[in-house]
Amino acid sequence: MSGATPGQGSGLAAYIAVTAAYWAFMLTDGALRMLVLLHFHVLGFSPVQLAYLFLLYELAGVVTNLSAGWLAARFGLVRTLYAGLGLQVLALVALARLDPAWAVGLSVVYVMLVQGASGVAKDLAKMSSKSAVKLLAPSADGALFRWVARLTGSKNAVKGLGFLLGAALLATLGFTVAVLAMAAMLAAVLLLVVLFMPAGLPAGRRGARFSEIFSRSANINVLSLARVFLFGARDVWFVVGVPVYFYAVLSDGTVEGNQTAFFQIGSFMALWIILYGAVQAAAPGLLRAGQKGEKALIASAAGWAWTLALVPAVLTVASLMAAGPEHWLTAMLVLGLLGFAVIFAINSSLHSYLVLAFSKNERVTMDVGFYYMANASGRLLGTLLSGLTFQLGGLPAMLATATGMVALSALAAMRLRPEPD
Repeated sequence: MSGATPGQGSGLAAYIAVTAAYWAFMLTDGALRMLVLLHFHVLGFSPVQLAYLFLLYELAGVVTNLSAGWLAARFGLVRTLYAGLGLQVLALVALARLDPAWAVGLSVVYVMLVQGASGVAKDLAKMSSKSAVKLLAPSADGALFRWVARLTGSKNAVKGLGFLLGAALLATLGFTVAVLAMAAMLAAVLLLVVLFMPAGLPAGRRGARFSEIFSRSANINVLSLARVFLFGARDVWFVVGVPVYFYAVLSDGTVEGNQTAFFQIGSFMALWIILYGAVQAAAPGLLRAGQKGEKALIASAAGWAWTLALVPAVLTVASLMAAGPEHWLTAMLVLGLLGFAVIFAINSSLHSYLVLAFSKNERVTMDVGFYYMANASGRLLGTLLSGLTFQLGGLPAMLATATGMVALSALAAMRLRPEPD
């Protein structure tokens, strides 16, 4: 793992600027997801229709990540970061133009298109930020894992706050005003980042070819496959099923009951993401990465995935034993999903470190883009299955699907091997 080309001081300043921009983006991303989900659920959208609203968002991530690595290599990481932030501002403004009088079909198509633009924006920002860590981190042992863990952990904590913010804004300001407020905030952040971004990130190279996006590294390809199933397993329950289940348990159908349910669901989803982010940031210490070294961390990836599979497996059995949304099942689901957050965070943090460890500096944006294409593919698959499995088989089918997907991720991770010296 080679160090960054810029000096330590400029590298740290650029890392802080990139992290701040990514924080602002993920705050609006989390808030927007909760706003869209709860707003359209109250309007009477079915679980499958709710899943449709997010499908183009995830599909856009697949396409964007395939091309974003090449765009960053060709035009530079700073430009792709700015493009991601700017496109998210435009998507938020467009979403505020949604007319409640439109037919359901037109509303679904319109929101899908806007969410698709938001998906492009997110993955431009994500690829730029994650690639920057590889280029800016010091070459000291363990520094790369610490820097990427702090970035991913902190952004997920901020996204969790976004879930809470979205639910709170929907309950207090309403959908349109909330979306416009977020657009104004993100536009101000973009302006500040453009004005004060320090030197430290490399410019693009004109000779970068689009064909370079496909990785020739066996480890990158295997890790990407493991990532597909890992994030598919999370989004199977995370996107539609669990929020809709909680809404059915918590809401009494009145306006006040709906608002209370919004805050409770938003608070739980926020707590989940914040816990996930905190564990991600702490993962290098929890795994004693500095003492173990890269080979031991590679070997541990499959074991952590098998451990994760136990959680949805136990919850599946519990949901099959329950006659319906009973209080003990709801409590067990809350505790189980918080446990899932902890183990999932360690898995995710390991993956985020390993893709950078396996990547070479000269093609890091390509490998990271390919890897996050796999991440988006998993989210797309999980999003579709979230609405479908919940509508067809309820909580047991959704949780059983998550269990199977984590098991597939573990099988893929078992094929990872140390890179030759």
